[in-house]
Amino acid sequence: MSTPSMRADASEVYRRYLSAVMLHGHAGAKACGLGATDLYALNILQLSGPMSPGELAERTGLTTGPTTRLIDRLEQAGYVRRAPDPGDRRKAVVEPVGEPADLDRVMAPARQKIGDILRDYEPDQLAVLFDYFTRSAAAYQAAAEELRTANPGT
Repeated sequence: MSTPSMRADASEVYRRYLSAVMLHGHAGAKACGLGATDLYALNILQLSGPMSPGELAERTGLTTGPTTRLIDRLEQAGYVRRAPDPGDRRKAVVEPVGEPADLDRVMAPARQKIGDILRDYEPDQLAVLFDYFTRSAAAYQAAAEELRTANPGT
C-alpha cells in the first residue's frame, strides 16, 4: 500500500482503521443479539436484494451447511424469508424482510461520530472520500473473489 507520496505509516494507519471497523461490526452485531457473520449476511441481502442460498454462501465465504444454518437463524429471527425463485419456482431465494429492532440505536453513536468527522471536509474532499469508498469496495470484492478462486474449499 506504500507509494513514494504516501506517509511512512500509511499501512499501519489503514490497518488500524480496518480493525476498528471490524471491531465495531462485531460489537454492533453482538449488541443486536446476532453473530457478526449473521449481521454481515443480512447487510449483503439488504444491499443486493434477494439471492439464492448458493449466492449468499459465495458472498459470505461460507460453505453450504453453515449458510443453511445462517439462513435458518435469520429466518427464525424474522429478518429473512425463503421464497420461490421467480425465474425457477423449483428453487428458492433468500430475501430480507426486516432488520434487528435495535440496529439503528446500536449504530447511531458511530454514525454520529463519523458524521461529525465528515462535516469537517469540503465538498470536493467528500467527493474524493466517497470515490475511494466506492472504488475500494469493488477492489476488495474482486480481491476476495481472487482468493476464493485461488484457494477453493478454505
